[in-house]
Amino acid sequence: MTAVAEKAQAAGATAADTSKKPWALLTTPLVALAAAGALALYLTQIDLTGAQRATLNPSSLADAVVQHLELTIVSTVIVLAIAIPVGIALSRKGARLATPVVLALANIGQGAPAIGVIALLAVWLGIGFWTAIVSLSVYSILPALRNTLVGLQQVDPALVDAGRGIGMSAPAVLFRVEVPLAIPVILAGIRTTLVLNVGIAALAAFIGAGGLGNLVVTGVKLYEFPVLVTGSVLIAILALLVDWVAAIAERYLHPKGV
Repeated sequence: MTAVAEKAQAAGATAADTSKKPWALLTTPLVALAAAGALALYLTQIDLTGAQRATLNPSSLADAVVQHLELTIVSTVIVLAIAIPVGIALSRKGARLATPVVLALANIGQGAPAIGVIALLAVWLGIGFWTAIVSLSVYSILPALRNTLVGLQQVDPALVDAGRGIGMSAPAVLFRVEVPLAIPVILAGIRTTLVLNVGIAALAAFIGAGGLGNLVVTGVKLYEFPVLVTGSVLIAILALLVDWVAAIAERYLHPKGV
């Protein structure tokens, strides 16, 4: 078994373990709540300047969070719309020769520094929201693509042969046997893509796409430490909450008995 398969299998096993311990799902929101409380306490204990108060008012912070979520969700939807069909296609016998080439291209996207991918695409496409979306999609396509491919490759060939033996068509075997059995590994890839996009979306501020990264960039440029801390902590909290939501979805979408 390859290292990739072992990692994917480990991710599926983690999801299964979590599903047996529902109370474990409470840990993440409690940590996020504690971090939010500590941030609020910190901000109330220091003297903010007028500019800092304007930057950190609830309305501005809510706008930044919404922009950050838009970047994350739109890029993840695009990644899934590409990665899952391509992963399924590459798992078919006729397309397996193309697998190393496609995975190599996906590896280039994630192997390059994220800020470098964003900067190069900004030179080509200009700055703004959609350039950030393309950058995030290029950078985060590998986990979803690889897990889809590995999940389908791990399906027991005997089960596929059994499906064909009872007269099921190739699409029926794919969607009624192979995909359901690969779902745990595919969900683990989707969860990884989501969390990856939350973190990388912070860099979208460098090309004027907004989000919580604006707070970090502003804090660094103007030496506004409270703004920098607020942006960094909110990005961490958002990543925790997105991972938590993905874990819940993974638990309830996990096929029973798989």
